[in-house]
Amino acid sequence: MELRKLGTTDIDVTSICLGTMTWGQQNSEDEAHDQLDYAVSERGVNFIDTAEMYPVPGKRETQGRTEDYIGSWLAARGKRDDVVLATKVVGRSGMVWTRDDQVEQCRHTREQIDMAVEQSLRRLRTDYIDLYQLHWPDRDLPAFGMHSYDDYDADDMVPLLEILETLQRHVDAGRIRHVGLSNESAWGTMKFVALAEAHGLPRMQSNQCVYSLIARRFDYDRAEVAMREKVGLLAYSPLAMGVLTGKYDDGTAPEGSRGALFDGFMSNYMKHEESWLDANATARKLGLTPTQFALKFVESRDFVTSNIIGATSIEQLSENIDAHAIDWTDEMEREADRLHRTYRCPLGR
Repeated sequence: MELRKLGTTDIDVTSICLGTMTWGQQNSEDEAHDQLDYAVSERGVNFIDTAEMYPVPGKRETQGRTEDYIGSWLAARGKRDDVVLATKVVGRSGMVWTRDDQVEQCRHTREQIDMAVEQSLRRLRTDYIDLYQLHWPDRDLPAFGMHSYDDYDADDMVPLLEILETLQRHVDAGRIRHVGLSNESAWGTMKFVALAEAHGLPRMQSNQCVYSLIARRFDYDRAEVAMREKVGLLAYSPLAMGVLTGKYDDGTAPEGSRGALFDGFMSNYMKHEESWLDANATARKLGLTPTQFALKFVESRDFVTSNIIGATSIEQLSENIDAHAIDWTDEMEREADRLHRTYRCPLGR
């Protein structure tokens, strides 16, 4: 299992990170524990990513279950010091149930971050969080996908300096070790870095963003930031919600898949089937499975700190971990480049 530095910290994380967003909706607590046992104890994965809003799709009835399941596993196994634990605080949104309905809108204010940190620590049954991430910006920015830029009211945002000062209080108290971003722009990343350096505040160590063979907008600007400023990519959805596994190739959603369970959840991907059908066919021509081609591509990028994989079964989890064991070749790189030049990030992220 390859180890990579988390930003400028002294923490080494595995190049594979265990994603958890299905736990509490598609997976039971026992199944979550089985996945943790397998990934951590049997395969050597040391990096776990979650979020206060999980499982996905986020809703009032299930919010927080994923952190609860991780917390019960940590309490039962006593492996807190063996893992690097990352979680996230929701950004600007109407998910007010994450704040016990005490606010009209979720924002990155001091009061709301304080509440979120305390609730995550309680659910996770830990005294500290290794990496605390801003799930998406407080700014009125369409962080989850756009094809053209529309400006927002810059006065209607919690100042980035104020956010860092709030996070500093939790670092000083020992509740958070390091901080990171998610779904953040190049501008936002650089501003956070500059403010941290100017004011002696916590430095953002990572940026968790969507990245796959058919969603490569991170390459356009944030990749350079990741390399030069050591704010590495934690890549989520490397299998593009499962379409890069080949299981949707026949045009139907397998029983138990997100495409079958959640009406409309896969609609954005299904609109662009030519891209992932081509990617999957290319993998097979290369003598690979679609999963191997997709996951190894992401891990092979120099700006990637860790590749976040998720699964609903041990069999899927095993396949996903094994996929990283292949060697990335020049021929694979040429084909990945061809796909990108042909389809140009059809998902708009």
